[in-house]
Amino acid sequence: MQRDDLADFLRRRRLAIQPGDVGLAEGPRRRTAGLRREEVALLAGMSADYVVRLEQGRSAQPSAQMLTALARALRLSDDERDHLFHLAGQQPPPSVGAEAHARAGLLRMLDLLGDTPATVMSDLGETLAQNRMSTLLLGDQTRFEHDERFHAYRWFTDPSMQALRDPDDIEHHAKVIVADLRATAARRHGDADVTRLVTRLRAVSEDFARRWDEHAVRVRRSDRKRIHNSRVGMVAVDCETLVTPDQSQMLLVLTPTPGTDAAEKLQLLSVIGLQQFA
Repeated sequence: MQRDDLADFLRRRRLAIQPGDVGLAEGPRRRTAGLRREEVALLAGMSADYVVRLEQGRSAQPSAQMLTALARALRLSDDERDHLFHLAGQQPPPSVGAEAHARAGLLRMLDLLGDTPATVMSDLGETLAQNRMSTLLLGDQTRFEHDERFHAYRWFTDPSMQALRDPDDIEHHAKVIVADLRATAARRHGDADVTRLVTRLRAVSEDFARRWDEHAVRVRRSDRKRIHNSRVGMVAVDCETLVTPDQSQMLLVLTPTPGTDAAEKLQLLSVIGLQQFA
């Protein structure tokens, strides 16, 4: 617990908030900027004396419940909330749920990659955005709804998914999917989306349930993929995974080895576009 920094942070956040920001009246006798300690205490559901001791660096270590209440009362951002927990010597709670849309910066990167297939995915394996080359190679992965949105669910319930991969890679890919989901489930412990997905997969796939019980863990970073495309055949690519700092979204970039038939096939696919063969 970093008492002095915690005290300074709480005091500065309190003074940075205007009463109107939290639904309080300004009042004619208010002479200082920000909230009074008594108002923070009221909003957080704790005693004013405890807020005073926190700001003076004289308190015992606050509980996670107290810190959550203070973060809410002081209207802290996610980054500020996590900072508050770290100063208090506590582990920040996991972010609830996943963002439903690809971040603007990642979307710009998709455009910059041009003829290199790239996809933005959530940490649960939902495709949030694809560039043109990714759609040409893999098909539209953003069209799915409900449980089918998640790559892991489709892999273990839709036989056509495995038909897109080299038969020698199927076992490896199944292991990677489950191990990566295991890591995400631990990081987002208690999250309703994760719990629902794992529960549904265990109910509909004995293969998934068996692999899940093995408790293998592997965070997705890089891999070698051989993908069957109906127009150009099997395409071998290296998959590099770039993860956002909060690990909620990732950018998957697929690159062929220069000078190989895979590079030629991707170039051909780019020329063909969405046209149909005669």
